[in-house]
Amino acid sequence: MKNSAKVLALSAAVLLAASCAMAQGSPPPAAVPIPKIAIVDIQAALLSTAEGKQMAAEIQSQFSAKQAELENLRKTLSDIQTRMQNGARTLSDEERARLEREGTRTQQQLQRKQDEYQAEFNDARQDAVEKLGRKMGEIISRYARENGFMMVMDAQVCNIYCSNQLDITQEIVRLYDQAYPIKGGAAAPGTAKPAATRPPAAQPTTTPPPTKPKP
Repeated sequence: MKNSAKVLALSAAVLLAASCAMAQGSPPPAAVPIPKIAIVDIQAALLSTAEGKQMAAEIQSQFSAKQAELENLRKTLSDIQTRMQNGARTLSDEERARLEREGTRTQQQLQRKQDEYQAEFNDARQDAVEKLGRKMGEIISRYARENGFMMVMDAQVCNIYCSNQLDITQEIVRLYDQAYPIKGGAAAPGTAKPAATRPPAAQPTTTPPPTKPKP
């Protein structure tokens, strides 16, 4: 028992001495380098490039006729409803039934045209975003490698706080325009933006029920 106690005491003393020696003579741990991180507002960058503005103008022109067609249908439906409301006490049953049928057909046509327009518009916009996005990704990756960034995040992911000093969006836009100049010069200021452009929302309405004149 005495020998065991002496061994334990000696071991504890050795460990304590070793710990003191390490604390006094060991160099402090090297500082860990802070990784370089940047953020890019991808959506804003895509919309700000000259090519993005040009694509937006092309999409807007492509769908302008269909937008006008939808507006005309909405106006027609609104006129039918107004006529029925204003003539609630004066329209004959035959005329009221005719207006109801016309309103139903117009509403169905409007909904069908709206659905077609929405699908075609989304496809065109998605194609443009994918085309721009592939090239934008190459620009960002090359910029990160050349400038020693360990991570580049989309600004939309940083939903709590990100310093403006980390934002390299404008630099990425500049590099994109430099790498992919558009034909015919820069797009005109104020051109519509593809992702921000939205097709007019359908506004399904219900033809009001006929109102019988009071006796």
